[in-house]
Amino acid sequence: MAACVPCIILVLARASLAQLTIVSTLDESLQEGVAWLDEAVSQAQKTTGLTLLQVVVKVSLDAAEDDSQQKLCSALYNGVAVVVDVTAGGWTQARETAATYGIPYVRVQLSNYQWMTATEHFLLSRNATDAALIFTSEAQVDQALYYLVEGSVVRVIVLTGVDDSTTNTLKKMRPSPAYYVILGPMQDLISLFSKAVQQQLVTRDSRWTLVATDHKSAKFDREALRESTGVTLMAPTQDICCALRRRQSLCDCDTLLISRELTMNAMLMLTKVLKADARQNVRGTCGEAPSNPPSTTSFYPALQTEMSKWEKVEWQAEKLQIVPQLEFDITAFNSNSTLAVGSWSTSQQLKLNPRYQNSPIKRHFRIGTIMARPWMSAKSGSPMMTQGSASDPLLYEGYCVELATRLSQQMNFDFEFKFPADGQYGSRQKNGSWNGLVGDLSNGVTDMIVAPLTMTSEREEVIDFVAPYFDQSGISIVIRKRMREESLFKFMTVLKPEVWVSIVAALVVTGVMIWLLDRYSPYSAQNNADLYPPHCRKFTLKESFWFALTSFTPQGGGEAPKALSGRTLVAAYWLFVVLMLATFTANLAAFLTVERMQSPVQSLEALARQAKINFSTTMDSVVYEYFYNMAKAEDELFRVWKELTLNSTGDQSKYRVWDYPIKEQYTHILQVIQDSGPVERAQLGFDKVLSNENGEFAFIHDASEIRYEVYHNCLLTEVGEPFAEQPYAIAVQQGSHLQDEISRAILELQKDRYFEALSAQFWNSSARGICPSDNDSEGITLQSLGGVFIATLIGLALAMIALAAEVLYYKRGETSLVSDITPKMALKLASEKDHVSRINVAPAY
Repeated sequence: MAACVPCIILVLARASLAQLTIVSTLDESLQEGVAWLDEAVSQAQKTTGLTLLQVVVKVSLDAAEDDSQQKLCSALYNGVAVVVDVTAGGWTQARETAATYGIPYVRVQLSNYQWMTATEHFLLSRNATDAALIFTSEAQVDQALYYLVEGSVVRVIVLTGVDDSTTNTLKKMRPSPAYYVILGPMQDLISLFSKAVQQQLVTRDSRWTLVATDHKSAKFDREALRESTGVTLMAPTQDICCALRRRQSLCDCDTLLISRELTMNAMLMLTKVLKADARQNVRGTCGEAPSNPPSTTSFYPALQTEMSKWEKVEWQAEKLQIVPQLEFDITAFNSNSTLAVGSWSTSQQLKLNPRYQNSPIKRHFRIGTIMARPWMSAKSGSPMMTQGSASDPLLYEGYCVELATRLSQQMNFDFEFKFPADGQYGSRQKNGSWNGLVGDLSNGVTDMIVAPLTMTSEREEVIDFVAPYFDQSGISIVIRKRMREESLFKFMTVLKPEVWVSIVAALVVTGVMIWLLDRYSPYSAQNNADLYPPHCRKFTLKESFWFALTSFTPQGGGEAPKALSGRTLVAAYWLFVVLMLATFTANLAAFLTVERMQSPVQSLEALARQAKINFSTTMDSVVYEYFYNMAKAEDELFRVWKELTLNSTGDQSKYRVWDYPIKEQYTHILQVIQDSGPVERAQLGFDKVLSNENGEFAFIHDASEIRYEVYHNCLLTEVGEPFAEQPYAIAVQQGSHLQDEISRAILELQKDRYFEALSAQFWNSSARGICPSDNDSEGITLQSLGGVFIATLIGLALAMIALAAEVLYYKRGETSLVSDITPKMALKLASEKDHVSRINVAPAY
């Protein structure tokens, strides 16, 4: 037994002198990390007296893990005592390999994970949903990506440094970032922020947050704030500095690098536990799992006991990682004052100062839209904006203005309107690019589109649509109402002028003939007074004309001539009068009825079949594109039919080219539109309709805009029912985070029936007031028969003039002619007595 003691002592001596291998995994982008690890191993070796060998395995995000895995396997083949993982995201392969072979695995969280967490919590407290993150190095970017990928709720753009390329990227970014964050050492923060000011990126200064990774916040240069109102600075507290150095005083925080100090102390603790646990190198071959790997059950409790002595650093057993418990002070700076905003710590998260007024800054969006009533129009007195310019929403009114304002209130953002330079909605050009609203949105000129934009599959290739806000609109036809020709003597137009002249001539000739017949006929009352009663009507020339004229009235002409010749003429004349009155009455009724029945076309098919009414639409619009596509479809169908008939191997009598069953309607419509010339803007189309008083021009356009114009103009009427119906929707950039947010807002507004109320505000038939009725049952207007009343008034005036003439003539006769009428009266009485006596003695029949 005594002989074996030297052997045991020799074995222990060799064991104590054995070299322990530490495999450290490190992100390839963290160049300074190798020096930290070498310094940490050297310091631990001096402190513990162990012989340590370090193997550094660099892990790259871009390259495959095969090279790193091979290095790890080589180290395992030579023997490994512990695996120290200082990668930002943790190398899963290293942890699984260590667990398989019974090798302790410890991860040290050196990344900016907690800086990113603190930054996001602060941004969320200010209602930020998007931000631009600017880092001072590629290593910082790689570390931040692990946090962002894990599930950050803030939409970010990640950039390195501030240069011309970065500036252009930020200025073109749509939607524009609401917040900007720079993360890095204080000296780099000041330099980058100064460059941002020079590049005119600091336009909303209170949105800039500087996150320091060192303890040099006292050296913050206020000179950089001369051109800005202020920034927010987030920096580690002094307590963290001393805790990481494991000192109570003389911490020398100015030279402290948190990641370096954490690496130094973590490696020292690990080597102490290795020494106390008497750990040895474990050898193995990748792919061949050992049957009985060493146990690590005693290593981790010992490490946890050692970690408990280190303040502000926590051991997370479930993740096998060492995590610093950081604390940050958040301070608001401007050119002449400082205000404590709050603090953030790993344990208590964000705590804001109660005296700090945290007023979230609204996001700012550029909304693309287009001038079209009732969607968007300038208020009266507002200056007209040039195409392509941005303008204040207060200068405009309309459906889209109301909707954008409501969305801004619900989603808490500011906005301005941006109009396309060409005034178009957007269509694909020959080179594949897009113009108009769609082109501006896809190119980042605008952040969203709030306009009467239809959802098409072609547009969805370059932009994204949210839930529709306006139900099916479609295409409709507007035409001017046919105006009835109003004339006071309209009833005179029932007969041609030559007919009226002939009637007057017939009246004159009849009057003259009655006078001649009554004068020369021996049996007339004028020539044979004894055969007729006294006071019998004598047809002088004046009386004859009066008889011919009054024969046209329902009362008739009065007492007719007594002679057979005169009565024969009168009978023929009365037949003429009856026929003319019947003809006039029938023609007048038919004329007025036909006038009321004259109406424009009632459908697109009827419009295409007729040739009197011309029509057109707006150039490069969805409507024009619809007819163009339908015409192309008709051509394609005819081509297919022609191939079917000409290449048919069956009975040729069944299919013949000339028996084409589909009517080529849209080809004709497109041809008429092209011949008429599409208008540049919708308003020009409506003006062209109104300028054609005969209603011989129709405008094919968006149904909702047509309905609005009809509701506000009594001269317009909508023809038929809308066709090719499609909904309107708000559009955003492809992949934009605004899509889900706006969709939720639209659904909330639909639930509150907001869109029904908004539509009733603009599409209300009462807006045009009282329009003249155009119903078929409308009676004859005063304007049409006013001439009858005028003729009556003229007759009354002539009667009054005649009365005046008679009175004057009578008075003049009294003064100039004095005679004794007694003999005349006696002679008249004698004649009457003689006539009576002859009647009494007449023979009885």
